[in-house]
Amino acid sequence: MQKKLAPACIAALLAATAALPAAAQETQGNWLVRARAVYLKPANHSAPVADLSIPADAITINSKTIPELDVTYFFTPNIAAELVLTVPQKQTVTVQQSALGGPVDIGTFKHLPPSLMLQYHFMPTAKIRPYVGAGLNYTRLSSVNLQVPTVGRLQLQNESFGFAMGAGVDIEVAKNTYLNLDVKKLRIRSAVNMNGVQLSTVKVDPWLFGVGVGYRF
Repeated sequence: MQKKLAPACIAALLAATAALPAAAQETQGNWLVRARAVYLKPANHSAPVADLSIPADAITINSKTIPELDVTYFFTPNIAAELVLTVPQKQTVTVQQSALGGPVDIGTFKHLPPSLMLQYHFMPTAKIRPYVGAGLNYTRLSSVNLQVPTVGRLQLQNESFGFAMGAGVDIEVAKNTYLNLDVKKLRIRSAVNMNGVQLSTVKVDPWLFGVGVGYRF
């Protein structure tokens, strides 16, 4: 009887031990909300505008730090979807070199760039939890106020669709609370038009470097 009971007890103990990580994962919940400060650094590539003597990559957008909120839902301990949100951001456009000289600030516009990404989280029960992700970015451009002196007003297309990819790490600092480090690359592009005629294409394509805190529930 004892010979049969001992293996059964050992098997039960092993099963319980194996279930511990899953149980710990369940107690943390499926939702993770983060608030981050993000440094936005555009790639600033643009096509030349021969009529205005504007060379390639001379139309630039300023770098800035912006607030960001993201909501992540875990389908499994490893697989999650992340929705990245912010408020409309105002950017300054500068022509670095042209027939008018340079650099010259030609105005501002606002953009709202939410992104949705599918992520894979490594080591989901460890203190340090790296992840990678990829998905789509949608950027809405508004409040465009751009004008080249002595030439005229410029327009930007209203929308941009492109890829989004990123990587980061969540570091557990307290129960369900994390320090987050994150980097993302977005594809954001817009045609630059005057009186319905396209003059150039601006490739914003920013890098986003973020640091923040997260809470899982």
